[in-house]
Amino acid sequence: MPLLSNVFPDDFLKALVGPVRRFFFMTAVSSVGQGLTMSLFVVYLHSVRHLSLGFTTALLSVSAIIQLITSPIWGTLVDRFGPVRPMLLSLVGNSVGLVFWGFASTTRHAALAMAFIALFAGGSWGPAATLLTRVTPSQHLQRAFGLNFMLVNLGIGFGGLVSASMVNIHRPSTFTTLYLLNAAVIVIGGVIVTTLWRYGQAVPKESIEESHRGDGWSVVLRDRRLVHFVMASLILLIAGYGSQEAGFSLFIIDRMQLPVRDIGIIFFFNTSTIVVAQLFALNFIDGRSRTRVMSGVGVLWATFWLIVLGAAHVNHTVALVSMCFGMVIFAIGETAWSPVGPALVNEIAPEHLRGRYNAASSLTWSISSTLSPMITGLFLGSSVADYWPLCVALLALIGSLLALSLRRSLSPEEDGRTKVMS
Repeated sequence: MPLLSNVFPDDFLKALVGPVRRFFFMTAVSSVGQGLTMSLFVVYLHSVRHLSLGFTTALLSVSAIIQLITSPIWGTLVDRFGPVRPMLLSLVGNSVGLVFWGFASTTRHAALAMAFIALFAGGSWGPAATLLTRVTPSQHLQRAFGLNFMLVNLGIGFGGLVSASMVNIHRPSTFTTLYLLNAAVIVIGGVIVTTLWRYGQAVPKESIEESHRGDGWSVVLRDRRLVHFVMASLILLIAGYGSQEAGFSLFIIDRMQLPVRDIGIIFFFNTSTIVVAQLFALNFIDGRSRTRVMSGVGVLWATFWLIVLGAAHVNHTVALVSMCFGMVIFAIGETAWSPVGPALVNEIAPEHLRGRYNAASSLTWSISSTLSPMITGLFLGSSVADYWPLCVALLALIGSLLALSLRRSLSPEEDGRTKVMS
């Protein structure tokens, strides 16, 4: 079929051999588990376990800080032992933490369980990204990261549907069951990871030039391209995922006066757009400048926040329609961001430091998750709350300019300009 052939190029389909398929299957399975409980954190602690809202939100920040501190350690472990061992350690630790979390009923138990989960959470994304580079031919890496992101959203969406059919706020046991299911699904993901054991070992010392065998974080931090990328990514993530997760739902309820049920409708447009558009986005960005694509993401996310700003001054129906349209725009930005960022990092990373490079990249998520609630709280808790979307839009444009300025530091191959001029 011409359409299928266009979405899945023949050379990419031929590259989807056993190890790659198993990796994607692991992603889908693990994401289903994540979707079971992803949206229930605040509800579980505050409405089910009756812990204070202040404690609940503080726990989120503490969790992000723990992940921020431990992320470099996970990167070092990946370079020393390969990605499989740290991934398995992370998966086992997460599953044990979720079991404790499902029975947490006091502030002390919740804090200990969350600290345990956060301690091992940093060993998920970086090692997985490194492992994906091991099983995927380099020319298909960008497309592989995009397909992986689509599977993450499919899994989370399916897990969310299962969760919605099971959970009952008046029956704490239903939440416990979900967390136990999540732990079990993670174990299944770990079993799949073991089948990739031979692809996830450490780089043999003899294959590393003698002058580079002592390389560590000092070498990583001296790479100006990586530092530039991290700064641009951090600003874009604060203006994107970070601000959306920290304050978007609260803003549309408090400032737009939309009912809570509309949040589900709005986010449905986000998830469905990602699933439908991801593969087509991969074809569009293939061979184009990665830094220009990143810059375009900033423009798309700035547009989304300007739509949010305008929707706060119209009636309910227009606001809801605007938010659904805005979420489509935001999701298109996500479909471009998901393959380009990881592909760029792994393009400039030397093999023996790939774990550290991916860990440095993942730090942007932890830092944005820590800073975004603080920034959002300063705005939404003050008299300038109505200007919050405008300031976030300006921040997205700053990130866009930073990303674009990275282009001159990269070779055409590193920037992804290999098939078409852009």
